[in-house]
Amino acid sequence: MKKLLLSLMLVCLSAQWGMAQAPKWVEKAKRAVFSVITYDKNDKILNTGNGFFVTENGVALSDYSLFKGAERAVIINSEGKQMPVDAILGANDMYDVIKFRVDITEKKVPALVVATVPPAVGADVYLLPYSTQKDRTCTQGKVKKVDRIADNYNYYTLDMRLKDKMVSCPVATADGQVFGLAQKASGQDTASICYAAGAAFAMSQGISPLSLGDITLRSIGIKKGLPETEEQALVYLYMASSQSNIEEYMALLDDFVKQFPNSPDGYLRRASTLVFSVKDDGALDKAAADMERAMKVAQKKDDVYYNMSKQIYNYQLGKPEKTYKDWTYDKALEYVRDALALDSLPVYVQLEGDILFAKQDYPAALACYEKVNRTNLASPATFFNAAKTMELMNADPKQVVVVMDSCIARCKQPVSEADAPYLLERAQMNMAAEQYRPAMLDYDAYYDAVNGQVNDLFYYYREQAAIKARQYQRALDDIAKAIELNPQDLTYRAEQAVINLRVGRYEEALKALDEALAIDPKYAEAYRIMGICQMQLKKQEEACASFAKAKELGDPNVDELIKKHCK
Repeated sequence: MKKLLLSLMLVCLSAQWGMAQAPKWVEKAKRAVFSVITYDKNDKILNTGNGFFVTENGVALSDYSLFKGAERAVIINSEGKQMPVDAILGANDMYDVIKFRVDITEKKVPALVVATVPPAVGADVYLLPYSTQKDRTCTQGKVKKVDRIADNYNYYTLDMRLKDKMVSCPVATADGQVFGLAQKASGQDTASICYAAGAAFAMSQGISPLSLGDITLRSIGIKKGLPETEEQALVYLYMASSQSNIEEYMALLDDFVKQFPNSPDGYLRRASTLVFSVKDDGALDKAAADMERAMKVAQKKDDVYYNMSKQIYNYQLGKPEKTYKDWTYDKALEYVRDALALDSLPVYVQLEGDILFAKQDYPAALACYEKVNRTNLASPATFFNAAKTMELMNADPKQVVVVMDSCIARCKQPVSEADAPYLLERAQMNMAAEQYRPAMLDYDAYYDAVNGQVNDLFYYYREQAAIKARQYQRALDDIAKAIELNPQDLTYRAEQAVINLRVGRYEEALKALDEALAIDPKYAEAYRIMGICQMQLKKQEEACASFAKAKELGDPNVDELIKKHCK
């Protein structure tokens, strides 16, 4: 009996000694530990666990599995205060760690210092549990093994007992620096062995421009943070603009402005999004304020003037029902000229030309485009702009084609599918210049560039070039293909009849007209062409009957034929 009492006393004293021997820093350090609650898409509790702050502005670490599938999360600190998780800053599913940012309610929060030197095998370590009690309780153990992971980081095996509720609590060195996140043992000896993923490794997790496709991060519905550098954050924004909905993208822009308050890019991109996605007066007021702020923080004022000009120019291109304040083409022109006054970059001259073109000041626009075409910014697009402007100025069609030749010459040869529309444009310009064979060749080149993926209208246009070039068999082949692709189009069948008529194939012409009338018996033009064919076949009575039917159906072009051939 005495031995039993002695044993119990020793156990109690041992426990009291363990508490007494807890380092003095434990009580303060435990304030950095908190409880985490995650919620699913139905706002029901998904998981609960632990985490801890590693910076005073709210950056924290925990286990990834706690957040997987979560749509939102909150933390409850040692004082019982609840704070929302604001953004995920990085994660690794293999080692089950996550870094995130908490929207803190104070200016700063208690935070643990991440150890720069890992503890050696045999060193004393301390696990700090989450608690709302003001005491120095902790679990003591030793480092049993240190393994290297991810090149420069560590993973620890600890001689320490770990309860389920202690997972992801911080494990600290004897001087109070956190070196790991506690993790359960999955094999044998779970009563005395646990593991710890390196805190420095968890801290190394981050967001990069490629993180939008990261499966680990995509499994979490909570907003993701931005990369740490401005350059990478801008690339991330660019990629997110096409992969995120407007609410998600606006949230990222707000984060960018907060993270990089002296970067004009954030304000300008947010202004652009407000103008073209939200579009109400309140949004436009915010956009205008963002543009003003961009001007204040910018080192390169001409770039901001250029972006403001482009913003207003694009806004006006959208043909708003009511113009916002002074956001007119004239204001856009004023801003781009302010930019040019500071630096005469070709891209600024290009925008000046675009604005003048929109204002239908074609001579001034052409002068800008010609200036750009004498710089290293010259491209297929800039020469195309010049050619189209010349067209609208009723310039000599052959001179227009010369400029368009320069456009095509600057395309990668052979012309790719992306540049193929320029070939169609030059084909039409060649037609206007009565250069029919070059037009036909442009259509051929377009066909090759798009690997033959064309529609019936293409065959009709190429047929028009072929017939003008007196390539009648090609014309017949193309119109037949147009009919094959769109058999209900009466214009194609009438065109087929006209070509056959021109080459003296009267019976084939009549057959095409009969097919047209089978589709629409009231197609007046078919009767007029039929009458011409019948006149060529010396069938005057039938021809006059056809002309009469065309007149009855309202053909305005048949009167002269009746007057000439019919009594």
